[in-house]
Amino acid sequence: MEKQNSSLPFSNILVIVASGVLFGLGLSVSEMVNPVRVLGFLNVLGSWDPTLIFVMAGALTVAVPGFQYAKLMHKPFLSIEFSMPGKKDLDKKLILGAVLFGIGWGLAGICPGPSLVALNSLDVRVVAFVVAMLAGIFLHDRIFPD
Repeated sequence: MEKQNSSLPFSNILVIVASGVLFGLGLSVSEMVNPVRVLGFLNVLGSWDPTLIFVMAGALTVAVPGFQYAKLMHKPFLSIEFSMPGKKDLDKKLILGAVLFGIGWGLAGICPGPSLVALNSLDVRVVAFVVAMLAGIFLHDRIFPD
């Protein structure tokens, strides 16, 4: 991962904090932090709970026009240049990571972002998940050094 410049203007920090608060609030209100709700959504062959489709629809409603608008801009509002992913091919590492992510999500019903938001519950399952996730990140950096 590329190291970011640590001297950000105050306006950028405010936007980052506001975005984080909005993201956390959205995850909480939509119950994306509730493993029962998430597992119900993932259980398409059982008693499927389709309500999280509205979370995805809301995200896409904002993201798709935003990305289209960004293509028309010469530079972003709060940065010198855009930081978009350059890699577009599917490789073994990406596929393996997606499979491992899906298995973890399906078993626990917790996704990385919502798990960080759910830490405030101090639920031992959430804390254990976050510790295990951090262990996985640590192992990745040892197995696949860049």
